[in-house]
Amino acid sequence: MHNLISQKIVDSLAASVPPFTRRDVRLPNVRGKAMAVIGMRRTGKTTFLWQVLADRLAQGTDREGLLYFSFEDERLAGMRAAELHVVVEEYYRLHPEWRDQRQATFLLDEIQVVPGWEGFARRLLDTERVELFLSGSSARLLSRAVATSMRGRAMEALVHPFSFREYLRHFGQEPTQAPDRLPKAVRSALDKHLRGYLAGGGFPEALGVAVRDRFELLRGYVDVALLRDVVERHAVSHPVALRWMVRQLLGNAAGPFSVNKFHGDLRSQGIPVAKDTLHAYLGYLEDAFLIRTLAIATDSERRRMVNPRKVYPIDPGLIPVYDRSGRANLGHALETCVLLELERRGAQIAYVRTAGGYEVDFLAQYPHGGEELIQVCADLDTVATRERETRALVEAAEEHPRATLHLICLQSASTFDLPPGITMHAAVAWLLNDTLV
Repeated sequence: MHNLISQKIVDSLAASVPPFTRRDVRLPNVRGKAMAVIGMRRTGKTTFLWQVLADRLAQGTDREGLLYFSFEDERLAGMRAAELHVVVEEYYRLHPEWRDQRQATFLLDEIQVVPGWEGFARRLLDTERVELFLSGSSARLLSRAVATSMRGRAMEALVHPFSFREYLRHFGQEPTQAPDRLPKAVRSALDKHLRGYLAGGGFPEALGVAVRDRFELLRGYVDVALLRDVVERHAVSHPVALRWMVRQLLGNAAGPFSVNKFHGDLRSQGIPVAKDTLHAYLGYLEDAFLIRTLAIATDSERRRMVNPRKVYPIDPGLIPVYDRSGRANLGHALETCVLLELERRGAQIAYVRTAGGYEVDFLAQYPHGGEELIQVCADLDTVATRERETRALVEAAEEHPRATLHLICLQSASTFDLPPGITMHAAVAWLLNDTLV
């Protein structure tokens, strides 16, 4: 084992940085904490570790001070927590000049395959001068429970599937100017790219893949996440009910979901399962990053509990895989993209239902104190649609007077006259205005 680990360290320190599409992932700036790189499977967490390594190189850290070590090696099968110290000792045996003298960066991938790794990681932070990154594909590092298992010694860096900007960057089409300053032909090309992104999503391996193959690939991602990160981890006792729930949630993107109603639907199909179990399953699916859920905006805990939650997939590319309507569903895909972009920007998000019964898609509250009411609509061509969307914003503004009002759609932002106080955004421009906060 010592010889194998030593050789892996030598190979890693000699390896060149592989090519990658640069990710816009926010890293909290807190000293003395491990960085847990989390997110759904196949979103590019390992690639992000190499990006961190490349960034440290660019900042002047010597290559021998940057250790990427993957535990996903069949020769390391059966490794115990008591043996993890060998990685540290072998590294410092090769480079003793770094021990206690300079800060090395350890990027430990798939470390969760070694039972008891948490104690090793905490001790490493306490006894060595290292910057520590942890990442992996199992539920132990997909879940926010990693913060608990590290006893407050870890911060989270959440890796989503590609944003629209990252999608363009991957294909070499990322604009260097604001969309309104680009030539008309380039703006039209961006509109086309956005429709492709809304249909295909941002999972890196699925980009450029034929539709049939992409569906199989994404369906496989969901199946593996269900099996490994939900069924096995939580010892799910009603897998049939769980699969019905997943099909319902992913096939009804941006729609309301009531556990009570779903419980009744299952009972009518002869599937006996308790409501508390279904509530738990919903939490498991969000914990595994398959879905994101939104509660209604209210100060009343009772109202929050009795109102349905709105549910979104982690990527718009999952919508056509599970949708049974046969429609393009551009509106649901765009709404999903806006939600995920708000999450990337650090917003706390809820939806609004006004006293008059109108609904606003998002109330976004930012760490700096700003608030936005955001309505998302793919098509505003009809007068009735425009009146419905703007009336909801105006009425919601009475209940949330600090919030600015925004309408995001696929059309040009100057197409329609709007009531005072509402700012209209073309979706391309809003998605590319992605300053992280």
